[in-house]
Amino acid sequence: MVQNPGVYNIDDLRTQFVQRERVYRMRCVEGWSMVIPWMGFPLSELLNAVEPTSDAKYVRFETVYRPEEMPGQSSSYYDWPYIEGLRVDEAMNDLTLLATGLYGRDLLPQSGAPVRLVVPWKYGFKSIKSIVRIDLVDEQPVSLWETAAPNEYGFYANVNPDVSHPRWSQSSERRIGETGRRPTLAFNGYSEEVAHLYEGMDLKANF
Repeated sequence: MVQNPGVYNIDDLRTQFVQRERVYRMRCVEGWSMVIPWMGFPLSELLNAVEPTSDAKYVRFETVYRPEEMPGQSSSYYDWPYIEGLRVDEAMNDLTLLATGLYGRDLLPQSGAPVRLVVPWKYGFKSIKSIVRIDLVDEQPVSLWETAAPNEYGFYANVNPDVSHPRWSQSSERRIGETGRRPTLAFNGYSEEVAHLYEGMDLKANF
């Protein structure tokens, strides 16, 4: 659902869109966190280039499916390929990044090469790696983790210290490189930039 569909290789993305460094907090749903310097560009710049139609309500992302290189994809427990999604307004937020590198270098395969999503106010599993396809759609995508365990992994996955995972609390986190735990911040500390996206929503029901 775009006016200008297209195919981009990684060199196109690096030259057509100005690369910049963004230092973001990352919070894993399993209770650990990091601070990471990403390289990339706002997803909104790519979306503006392809011009979503007025019918587009969501952005659907699909990862590479290559089990001969990624043995975990041979597991029949999950519904491959890995799928994730955002609402269009979430995708257009300036914090939402298409990352092409980290720590000053191009992404490595284990970090999601050649391009991955980074959505810093959501749990890390929303930041899908090794993207091969992006679609603008009118129905909410169903992610791999929602399919595997819908009671544990919701569509929104906003970092929320008040909503526990069914198997552990989300009220605190362990920062990699530190001892002890620190309190988890709502929206991973990015409330000022993104809380308005969810005004009027029950964030416990829409976890």
